[in-house]
Formats: sequence, structure tokens, C-alpha cells
Amino acid sequence: MHLVPVLATELTERSLWYPTILGVLVVVFAVGLFCGSAYLLLATNVGARLGFLIAIAGLSGFMVVLSFLWITTASPLNALRGRLPGWQVQEVVATPTDSRFEAVDGIEGTGRELPPTDAANIRAFVDEALVRQEAKGGGELPEGANEFAQFNEATGFLVVTTYEIGGSAPNPLKGQIRHKPLYSAVEICPVLDQSAETVFGLAPPTPECDPAEPTQFVILRYDYGSLRVPPIVAFISSILCFGLSLLALHWWERDAKAAKQAAAAPPVPRPDPVPVDA
Repeated sequence: MHLVPVLATELTERSLWYPTILGVLVVVFAVGLFCGSAYLLLATNVGARLGFLIAIAGLSGFMVVLSFLWITTASPLNALRGRLPGWQVQEVVATPTDSRFEAVDGIEGTGRELPPTDAANIRAFVDEALVRQEAKGGGELPEGANEFAQFNEATGFLVVTTYEIGGSAPNPLKGQIRHKPLYSAVEICPVLDQSAETVFGLAPPTPECDPAEPTQFVILRYDYGSLRVPPIVAFISSILCFGLSLLALHWWERDAKAAKQAAAAPPVPRPDPVPVDA
């Protein structure tokens, strides 16, 4: 029973067996060990049918409490959760007017210019998209990893200005559920090559934009994520299963009580047969 989890910790090379098939086996064995042992104990004491109903009610009630904790607290690493929020690079254009998003057109005039502290959060996503990635350990890069890559390292370009437009803070009490799209336009420029001016033992010169290279705008859209959606779905599903299991237990108890009363009631006397005249 414990052989599958041990093998899971020993394998490192990804294949069809690991993590796909092995992951399914680990889940099946874990459910069988956790739920099957409890059901086996109940079935030997109260019967197979009643033991099954009690086990399902206990499991669904436990899932109600667990999924509620997932919703109301910060989700730990191994909890059921959705996508994390973050910025996603959509395109790299010469000017915001060349963007395919209408909201970005005119962002330099109508958008908000972010201070350096807020712009630094977006810079991390820009670096990830513009810097070329290399596969490590003989693996393969995910599809579209270097779609916008132009530089070999993050020091190859400078961020001139960062603009932001859109976004909202919906209030569910006012019937507002969905967020308005939030966009950002990051103006970048290639760094001027100053290697000839670098003197050994002295601090390198301050990076400057290369005047011979045009600036570009990186257009990003904020993905609000779905971090709480899977726990909410699990919470609603657990409540339904818990309610159905309690209803089934109520029906079983009602039928058992009716059968007990029927067995304790005195037998109804049967009338004597009426003779039939020849």
C-alpha cells in the first residue's frame, strides 16, 4: 500500500508513467486507504448499507469544513486552488496606437503613470517575457515561452515609463461581480553599449538608452486569476453531497422504524372462509 508514494519520491524524469499514471495511482490508493478503512470498520459493525451512508456523510461533512477553510484562509501549497493573479504580456508594439486593444490607445494621455515601486512589480513579468529562456536538464520549454523574447539578459534594456489604465474594485453588495479589464503599457529601450568606457576597479557607468534604437511598448493585461473558484465549487458540491447523505440516513431510519413497528404489531386475524353452497 505504501509502495506507490515511496516510488513517487524517487522518480525525477517526467514521462507518461510519472507523473500521469503514478499520480492517478497515488490518489486511488490514498482514497482507498483513508475512506476504505473507515467504511470497512463501519460495515462490520452496522452493516454494509448503513455503513456506506455513515461513511459518505462523514466524508462529505469533513469536505464541507475543509473547503470552507480553503475559501476563508490563505490557500496553502497543497490546497485546491485555481490560477494565481498576475500580469500577462499580450504584444510588443512601436506605439500604443498600434495595439489591438482599444483601451490602450491614448494611454500616454489618459492612463496613470506608475511610480517606480509599483512599476517594479510589472517589470518582473516584462523580464520573463523579453529575456530568452533556455531549457534546463535536457527538457523542453513550454509552448510560446520565447514568443516575445528579444534580449539575452534583463540588463539589455531599460524601462522608461510604465502606464496603467482600466481596472475596478467591484462591490458584490451593489450587484458588481466582474472586474473591468486592467491594462499596462511599459515603454522600454535597448541599453547603450558602454563596454569601452568601463574601467577595471571602478563602478560601471550608469546604463543609458541607445539613441540609435527606437523605443517599444510592451502591452500587458492583468489576469485576476481564479484562486478561489475551485474551493467554492468544492464547498457547494460537498454541501450537496452532505445534504443528500443526511436525507438518505433519514429515509433509512424512517424505513427501519416502520419495519420495527410492523414487526411488533399483533397479527391481524384472518376471517373464516364462507362455505359455498353446492
